[in-house]
Amino acid sequence: MSLSDQQLDAWRSVLHAQARVVGLVEAAFGEAGLPPLGWYDVLWALRRAPDRKLRLSDLADSLTVSRGGATKLVDRLAAQGLLRREACEGDQRGWYAAITPAGTALLRRMWPVYRRVLEEAFDVDDADAATIAAALGGVSRERARA
Repeated sequence: MSLSDQQLDAWRSVLHAQARVVGLVEAAFGEAGLPPLGWYDVLWALRRAPDRKLRLSDLADSLTVSRGGATKLVDRLAAQGLLRREACEGDQRGWYAAITPAGTALLRRMWPVYRRVLEEAFDVDDADAATIAAALGGVSRERARA
């Protein structure tokens, strides 16, 4: 299948929008003396997970960094007391990452800054948001190959 000009334009728009908003969030976090967006992403994934913990492999799959990058990020957050590693029962090689109260507190401090940037930079109404979510949801889901 060949990509159309419209598809390539849409792809470039996704990349540019993502880069712009992430840059704004990172700058706002820096100005507020907060850690980078990657920390928020890890803590948020753990906060919304069942029992507020995830297997390290599942956590890595939910992030936009490599598995090696996810491991280093988890190590940094654990060193700061924002999450802890827990052994998986029945699986001697498996580990969970679990958010700590300090991690939850940091997430609560980061959210208002993140929300403000999103409100200013991601100015779309609910109908457009639904369209964007539907269109990009199909791209982000893994599809079975025939």
